Amino acid sequence: MLFQAVVLLNFLKKCRLLSKFLLNKSISVKEQFESYGYKTKLQEFEFYGYTAPKTVELSISGHAGELEPKSFTYGLNGNVTGDLFYVGLGTSEEVANVNLTGKIALVERGSISFSEKVLNAAGKGAEGVIIFNNAPGVINGTLGGQNDKYVPVVSVTQEVGTALKNSLNNNTVTRSANINIEGAEGGIRTSHNVIATKNPTNKNKATNDIVALGAHHDSVEYAPGANDDASGTAMTLELARVMKDLPTNTELRFITFGAEELGLIGSDYYASQLSEDEKNRFVGYFNLDMVGSRDAGDLVINVADGNPNIVSDTAQASSARLNGEPTPLEKGGSSDHVSFTEAGIASASFIHRPLEPWYHTPEDTIDKISKEKLQDVAEIVGTAMYDLVRPENQGPKAEKGKKQKLPNLHTEQQIK
Repeated sequence: MLFQAVVLLNFLKKCRLLSKFLLNKSISVKEQFESYGYKTKLQEFEFYGYTAPKTVELSISGHAGELEPKSFTYGLNGNVTGDLFYVGLGTSEEVANVNLTGKIALVERGSISFSEKVLNAAGKGAEGVIIFNNAPGVINGTLGGQNDKYVPVVSVTQEVGTALKNSLNNNTVTRSANINIEGAEGGIRTSHNVIATKNPTNKNKATNDIVALGAHHDSVEYAPGANDDASGTAMTLELARVMKDLPTNTELRFITFGAEELGLIGSDYYASQLSEDEKNRFVGYFNLDMVGSRDAGDLVINVADGNPNIVSDTAQASSARLNGEPTPLEKGGSSDHVSFTEAGIASASFIHRPLEPWYHTPEDTIDKISKEKLQDVAEIVGTAMYDLVRPENQGPKAEKGKKQKLPNLHTEQQIK
């Protein structure tokens, strides 16, 4: 098989020039699949959409340095003031005996999801919440979904949060904080998944299995999304091109998802629409997310539940053959493989980490894409996928996993 980094870059240019409207992106991807001869359909779904606020302000009495607050997806508008009060990780146990009425809760990232931290503090009467990072850098976070019980929340860096925590001296020092968020909007919107299907080439020797590969075709507001995730979308298209004429004994599906950045909504919907027969036939799903950044770290394979499976095993065997050692396996979520894992389908996601500095920023542009990284991931994933579907392979059959809910891996963006 010949994977062409140049072709991938051309796809990336197309992705960069697509309209910001998801329907136009979906149609462009659908037309590309159809140009290869794939039977392709748009899967429409509705969801609660969110527009980020235009104003995110934070002021704290006695703090002279820059605060540079960030908002959370699904966060509420509001202008609230109160005394700052540190509550650790904001778990239910840590706030159980605390009265936060009229206060602004200062919370450290970790242990539980962002939404749980906000709801726990709000449940004890907090007017607002400040979440600080547990590692260097900013938080680009989401609360995972709409909830009227949220209170205004912002994030700050580890450096800022630690300084604020220390200045409170075990909450014996009083400092006033103000959070002002304006312009956030939410409402029912429509998006699409794009599903391209290739039937087995020899029906007499065909298995009854399904193997799928995909990526998300949306980005966050103000980010061009060259790496996140035009790189994954372009690679999905390129692997579909490469495999269109190859002999296979298994049904192949190439899928791009909408509304991933808002909490894996498109892949959740796709998984919810699978019949029990399809779930039982699914061997596995390969997920491509942020696979081309020049300035990110090394490639890793993320599994949502922390357990190796047929997708990660096959990819590690492929990378060992190609590069002399298997790609490292890590537990991680915040991408569409989580939806498949929750449905009991073996899945893994391919991503480079640590992430590039301009993740989710206007600087996520095509000039920062590495042809070498694109080529490497395409070869590892493409050969691994083909190992599962080539005519000589009559197994292993699909192994149905345990259905489970992993809500923290939808919303706690520890890796993404």
